[in-house]
Amino acid sequence: MTGSAALSPSECGVFLDAEGKVLRDLPDFALDSETLVALYSMMVTTRAFDAKAIALQRTGRLGTYASSLGQEAISVGVASALSEADVFLPSFREHGGQLWRGVTMQELFLYWGGDERGNDFAGPRHDFPICIPVASQFPHAAGVALGLLHQGAGGVAVAIGGDGATSKGDFYEALNVIGAWNLPAVFVISNNQWAISMPRAEQTRAKTLAQKADAVGLPGEVVDGNDVIAVRDATRQALERARAGQGGTLIECLSYRLSDHTTADDASRYRDDAEVSRHWKAEPLVRLRAHLVAAHGWSKEDEESLLRESRSETETAAERYLATPPQPARAMFEHLYATAPPEIAALAQEMGDD
Repeated sequence: MTGSAALSPSECGVFLDAEGKVLRDLPDFALDSETLVALYSMMVTTRAFDAKAIALQRTGRLGTYASSLGQEAISVGVASALSEADVFLPSFREHGGQLWRGVTMQELFLYWGGDERGNDFAGPRHDFPICIPVASQFPHAAGVALGLLHQGAGGVAVAIGGDGATSKGDFYEALNVIGAWNLPAVFVISNNQWAISMPRAEQTRAKTLAQKADAVGLPGEVVDGNDVIAVRDATRQALERARAGQGGTLIECLSYRLSDHTTADDASRYRDDAEVSRHWKAEPLVRLRAHLVAAHGWSKEDEESLLRESRSETETAAERYLATPPQPARAMFEHLYATAPPEIAALAQEMGDD
């Protein structure tokens, strides 16, 4: 849907309300207890990773870090719908989606610690590394989609960016390309209502961000980004359209950034605590947990066991990250070129192993 201004999550594509109550018939995958537990477990694990990353940054053992607090359902929901043939192009809050795809916590810690080995992950080798420049992953996704189209293997390029990304020319140009060339791509907007300190209402007068797809002849859909079922289902349908040769889709996922923009930000300068507190009531983990309790017998013991496991996994990954010997200074060049230009190779050799 691309409806009226200031849409709330309850007015969009949604299956579970904030209390975890079912609002309409669930898709088949959401009737399976194991699938829902897997989705919930990954969101819980993502939040545990997030908390540890912030703790490491605050104690000087990690670089500036972008939290995904409150937005876990978006990247997990999207990634859980992808096939191995698809290519995931994340922004800088898609930790849950990357973990689902096979990137390890230790690799993510390495990346945020300034070590490029963290972007050279061993898991999904064809997925793209974390993209920090806002919206630049969307033109990359258009190029990937063109390559996938020529390969003919049914792969789809799936890129995620924030609401601020939709104000960049990179986004519009890439969206137009996938529309004009009928490319197999899905663009997902994680609308957390803030582009750093710029509220969504001051970024654009468009009634929804999804309707920006109208200008390039693509379908756009708004879903409740705090409902992992809604996110996964919308992504699944968009992937099916792309694989059937029907081109790209733009999905806007409504959520809220419960944290600062990054650990270098102080969001209290531009928004009040009452606003943030109000959005905590709709956060994704509480919603799915309530549904699991009501419909699938999720118990207190199940919850406590999951929390222990996720914390243990996170602590182990952090310990391994902290125990990883740093690379020599010349390593800064090693991930830039397949074959280094002579002047760079000479400089790297001059720097030696120190």
